[in-house]
Amino acid sequence: MIRVIVADDEPLIRAGIRMILTSADDIDVVAEAGNGREAVELVRLHAVDVALLDIRMPLLDGLAALAELRRIAPTVRTLILTTFGERDNVLRALGEGGAGFLLKDAAPGELIRAVRAAAAGDAFLSPGVTRHVVDSLATGPGGAAGARRDAARRRLQALSARELEVLALLGEGLSNADAGQRIHVSEATVKTYVSRILTKLECDNRVQAALLARDADLDPHA
Repeated sequence: MIRVIVADDEPLIRAGIRMILTSADDIDVVAEAGNGREAVELVRLHAVDVALLDIRMPLLDGLAALAELRRIAPTVRTLILTTFGERDNVLRALGEGGAGFLLKDAAPGELIRAVRAAAAGDAFLSPGVTRHVVDSLATGPGGAAGARRDAARRRLQALSARELEVLALLGEGLSNADAGQRIHVSEATVKTYVSRILTKLECDNRVQAALLARDADLDPHA
């Protein structure tokens, strides 16, 4: 069983998340917290695999709680849940070692997939969040576009044709499952390709790889 704590200052939100997660036969919500400080203390008390943290909570917000959990419980994987898709919050969460970032309006299945991915040691970014971050970061001064494109294309020379195809889909913000459907392979196969892509490009996460795809003008429909 994947042992999860849920931290959100709104009881109805916590109840809804618990209902969704416990509908999966491999997930157990072991505790709930109403603020970030309580979430940190609950992790001290329980054997936890994944902490699901709202980004805006009293006493200690989700990002501050994430940083604290990385210090006291580095094996616990942390997902940040929010209604806000701001670029800076996503980048800070990833920089602090968060396992993922998804929006509160995500589909129930996406929430379950995120918890499973985090527990398995994978990073999870809601496709909507990925698109938002990539679109905002890919926008820059027009004079620099050519240089970025050339530099990105040089880095992508290390990839095979199939890896380039998968990378283009990451740039579009697709999940592993959706990318697999697009190119008619299994989700596990896409996961393998993504791992190879990140290693070859020396990227820490999917957002960095997706940005390279956008800078190189990869066409996901080619």
